[in-house]
Amino acid sequence: MARGGKTVYGAQVGILMLETRFPRIPGDIGNALSFPFPVQYRVVGGASAARVVQGDPLALVDEFIAAGQELVRMGCDGITTSCGFLSLVQEELKAALGVPVAASSLMQVPMVQALLPPGQRVGVLTVSAEALTKAHLAAAGISGDVPVEGLEGGQAFSRAILNDAETLDVAACREDMRVAAQALMEQGEIGAIVLECTNMAPYAAEIRAMTGVPVYSIVSFIEWFQAGLKPRVF
Repeated sequence: MARGGKTVYGAQVGILMLETRFPRIPGDIGNALSFPFPVQYRVVGGASAARVVQGDPLALVDEFIAAGQELVRMGCDGITTSCGFLSLVQEELKAALGVPVAASSLMQVPMVQALLPPGQRVGVLTVSAEALTKAHLAAAGISGDVPVEGLEGGQAFSRAILNDAETLDVAACREDMRVAAQALMEQGEIGAIVLECTNMAPYAAEIRAMTGVPVYSIVSFIEWFQAGLKPRVF
């Protein structure tokens, strides 16, 4: 007996998107081909990357909740977002939406840290180390000091994302990732890397090859999230 109650079926994960125009290459959360399963999207009007990263996303929480509620009504069983800085709205979203919420890739840090041998620690690559505060980390369940390396300072990657450019120099972004990952590794005892920014996932394999340590992104997080919402049938 088939059961109803939803409008759309087969896409358990709903993604709250910032309102952007920069290119979303494969691996980016905003490219649906990044996932081996269907996802649903809703754009949160007025939520630019610069406003969320460099401002206070809590000022937009009502807009995020409204978009999340629409995704839940459409049939999503879990909600995520397209920016790691939205850890600050995790509590508000899960309280309002009534379904599991994975607001930020940063939420992987405590889990990954628990996997590492003694003496090793998780490092974080972010679009802006200056803007990533202890409040963002605490909201993602991260306690204590965490090595962080940012890509601010006029680099190709941060310019494209924070200025919402319509073009993306992918080769230059790869070089930005290489330089930032090397700087992060030089902080010492880095046993794994978590990519805060959801636009960094396209470069995860290259960062892994260069550093030799595991790399976790929003894509790895959503794949884990989906695995609980719809477990494989054996």
